[in-house]
Amino acid sequence: MKQAKLAAAISAVCMLASPMAAAETDFTFGGYIKADVMFSDYSNGAPASGQLSRQFYVPGTIYGDPNNGKQVVDFQARESRFNFKTVSDIGGHKVTAFIEMDFFTHSDGNERVSNSYSPRLRHAFVSYDNWLVGQTWSTFQNPGALPENLDFVGAADGTPFVRQSQVRYTNGNWQLSIENPETTVTPYGGGARVVSGSGWVPDFVARYNFKTSGGGKFALAGIARQLTLDQNGVDSTDLGYGVTFSGVIPVGDKDDFKFTATYGDGLGRYLALNYANAAVLNASGDLEAISSYAGFVSYRHWWNDQWRSSITLSGFKADNDVALTGGNVNETSYSGYINLLYSPIKPLTVGVEYMHATNERQNGFEGDLNRLMFSVKYVL
Repeated sequence: MKQAKLAAAISAVCMLASPMAAAETDFTFGGYIKADVMFSDYSNGAPASGQLSRQFYVPGTIYGDPNNGKQVVDFQARESRFNFKTVSDIGGHKVTAFIEMDFFTHSDGNERVSNSYSPRLRHAFVSYDNWLVGQTWSTFQNPGALPENLDFVGAADGTPFVRQSQVRYTNGNWQLSIENPETTVTPYGGGARVVSGSGWVPDFVARYNFKTSGGGKFALAGIARQLTLDQNGVDSTDLGYGVTFSGVIPVGDKDDFKFTATYGDGLGRYLALNYANAAVLNASGDLEAISSYAGFVSYRHWWNDQWRSSITLSGFKADNDVALTGGNVNETSYSGYINLLYSPIKPLTVGVEYMHATNERQNGFEGDLNRLMFSVKYVL
């Protein structure tokens, strides 16, 4: 109702300037407000206030700081977001514009006084009939298969999760795209991550979406990418590739089963929020792609029309060549979630969720996170 009133108001204003535009364009304002309270226990001591894992679970950020206490509580409303969308019929062509922002990942604010954080761009794209240009979910990712968890990503270890600029063409069940390239590299023998920032060949993605007679929705996607590093006297390339299969399977009247399974060489940042790099440098200064695989399963059960629960298991593994990477690189990551959600009215959800996560480096060093999370979410 609110969106309809806003659209009517905007259309009325537009009609004064251009009656034709008002008649052919639909306007929508959307988003949601979400407030979280997180009680977290880090096995090695909590990261500093405002750090990424204090906002949501990111594999690789929970190893902690032994100088800090292990138990912390964080209140936040950072996940709240807003978006604006227009859909126009211009000369028989469908034109859609969409922009969305939220307040995650920034460290420019603090918890001392105002808790103010800058907005960040999530999506910004325009589509013209079958063509899309701008920033949105990578075609390699299927956001429709993500579980309904209170944590921001929900199954971060086991899913592709990338938003980036791209050019995408859709025809029926097929989607083809060229997307922004970026290579992350482990130096020979280990060390701080190197982000190449070089290379002129875009990442290529092909995806096929299909449905079954039983109501299941599935996506099969493949990616090919050139891994590139041209820095400090090193000039090398290698081939990266991967495949992912995901879906949502209805169970009974309302329940559903969601899953994603992914494998590849040189996937790097496309999997588990860049928990492992795409490649490592060998002794000759050449790139060698790192293999990785990941997946998750999630079952959602509706107790009745207002109450529901999801249980999710997620995991990732990188096949590191220790002779090249050293032992201090990330190897495995696992997490599990169980929640109880209640919606007294459709736009409002109140919930509680417990999660456990374990990250392990190649040398056996571990970091564990146990978190109890309470959330209230209102969809605009």
